[in-house]
Amino acid sequence: MADAEHTVTTAEPTLAPAERIILALDRPDADAALALAAAVPELRWVKVGLELFTAAGPAVVRELRQRRLRVFLDLKFHDIPATMAGACRSAARLGAELITVHACAGSEALAAAQAAAEEGAAEEGLPPPTLLAVTVLTSWEPDRFRRELAVETPVEAYAGQLAQLAAAAGVTGAVCSPHEVARLRAAHPWPFTLVTPGIRPAGSDRADQRRVMAPAEAVAAGATQLVIGRPISGAADPAAAFAACCAELN
Repeated sequence: MADAEHTVTTAEPTLAPAERIILALDRPDADAALALAAAVPELRWVKVGLELFTAAGPAVVRELRQRRLRVFLDLKFHDIPATMAGACRSAARLGAELITVHACAGSEALAAAQAAAEEGAAEEGLPPPTLLAVTVLTSWEPDRFRRELAVETPVEAYAGQLAQLAAAAGVTGAVCSPHEVARLRAAHPWPFTLVTPGIRPAGSDRADQRRVMAPAEAVAAGATQLVIGRPISGAADPAAAFAACCAELN
């Protein structure tokens, strides 16, 4: 009976392709970001990162939500427990549904961030957001990672250790490169959320990403959602590029 119950509770629901794709609004100001979002009528999810949030602040998150878009607030909080808790409480009160925190902040900070996010959402009558533990940034190459950070553990194993640390602290999701997603999915079945940047559709430029994968490959490996930026935002027709990414997931 226990096995049957486990199968039921860990079965991932089917998501429409448009629900899986999070468009990175990597623009220098609110007007440009909002124009990009408006250029993709089928868009469901957007990512607000450091550049945009520093320029436009909480107001851009509120405006995106008023436009019925779901927000991934990717500020990668990494600080002492009290500061991380305060930041996550504020982010949750804004209505961000996905919020990144660095797993290497440690278990105490992660637990405090999770509790505060739940409290902040409850204060506004919102469902609790999903915290995503950042494991290893996709810009790191294994040799440089070992050399510059003096971490002898291989990147994939290190990402797994950080994800386990976060899960033990009550965090219910992680960000990882698509190259680590299969390992993490095996260790953390649904409903643990795995969001993967470093997604490059067929024919697109890798730019400054190193550990990349095509959309369908990443989902097959266990990704819940995919962050895609320049292949859509840099296209002459962002709506067509978004549709092409969705088509790769059908």
